[in-house]
Amino acid sequence: MIENTEITEIQKQICHKYGLKFEPCELHLKVGISLNIIEKNYEMPIHALRLRVENGTNGWYIWAGDYSEDDDFFKPLHASHLEEYCPVLLPYLGLAPGSRFLIAENGNYVDVWEDLSLLEYK
Repeated sequence: MIENTEITEIQKQICHKYGLKFEPCELHLKVGISLNIIEKNYEMPIHALRLRVENGTNGWYIWAGDYSEDDDFFKPLHASHLEEYCPVLLPYLGLAPGSRFLIAENGNYVDVWEDLSLLEYK
């Protein structure tokens, strides 16, 4: 199990590396995550975007494979459980709202970028 202070430092390093703002991801808040990741039945790449923190969520929406507009595509999951379901995500969760990342090739390829259009959603 990774200590909170250790993962926070890693997240700050990731933000610095990509020149983006750090905003802690409160682990007691929920992410929206596709069922295939929870079931560990997915292939790379993994996509993630962060909206504003609100209504008990930390703003993260994470999926693998094809995106769907279906109402039940994202399932709520406390961020603290991501270490069990998909630990490769943890280093990137400190990216501030308005950020995106993509992880591919079993974690050997990562792309991180700012997408301020995400902050336009209410």
